[in-house]
Amino acid sequence: MDHSAAPLIEHLIELRQRLIWSVVYLLIGFGVCYIYVEEIYTFLAQPFVDVAVRNGQSPDMIAIGIHEQFFVYLKIAFFASFCLTFPLISIQVWKFVAPGLYRNEKKAFLPFLVGTPVLFALGASLSYFVVIPLAWNFFMSFQISANHAADVAGAVGAAVEHPLARLSVTVMPSVKEYWSLVMTMILAFGFTFELPILLLLLARVGIVTAPGLAKSRKYVVVGAFAFAAIMTPPDFISQIMLGVPILLLYELSIIAIRLTIKEKENV
Repeated sequence: MDHSAAPLIEHLIELRQRLIWSVVYLLIGFGVCYIYVEEIYTFLAQPFVDVAVRNGQSPDMIAIGIHEQFFVYLKIAFFASFCLTFPLISIQVWKFVAPGLYRNEKKAFLPFLVGTPVLFALGASLSYFVVIPLAWNFFMSFQISANHAADVAGAVGAAVEHPLARLSVTVMPSVKEYWSLVMTMILAFGFTFELPILLLLLARVGIVTAPGLAKSRKYVVVGAFAFAAIMTPPDFISQIMLGVPILLLYELSIIAIRLTIKEKENV
């Protein structure tokens, strides 16, 4: 065994230390986020509020269980803590891996460390500012207002009463349902945008190659939209908005890998 390599027990101790620091970051972030949980709650609910007001509806949600709002606050605080401390956790991962790398390998991996939170933020922003409002607008278009019911009643006349003449349907999501959907979509888009980082790392260690990824393109198309169908609401808008970026990121990853291979060959 190489004398310069630390014994296995030292690696496990180092891993435990990094995990402890990550948990400490999460707990501190959780405490801070829980203090401002109502502000975070309002911020994440803004897309629903905007769509509801634009459709002339009061932006109301319902809590089915008496404890539902409390547990939703806990989930939101933990979710916000994870997003807030994600760069710090990435640094702990880097500190655990870095001692085993050569100097040139550290320089090669450093851009990935910087790019990971940036890409995650881009994906989460796309979900929050674009996809979620479109999804809510799509679902709320199926509600039947009282004015619409009255118009139907007037159109069909008194002789024949239309089934929709007395029907009024208002979309009012439960608190738990809404926040589970929002957090799932934000995390799905955030981690999806990490695809170039993952593929570039796999290419650097020789697990994947650009020609191999190009040959698997047809399977990726099916897998991308299958993943989008699982992680997004059952509407084609949000599924397309997730599936298309996956394919674009996949193609950009292939281009980046080819450029990296050319640079290595030139060196």
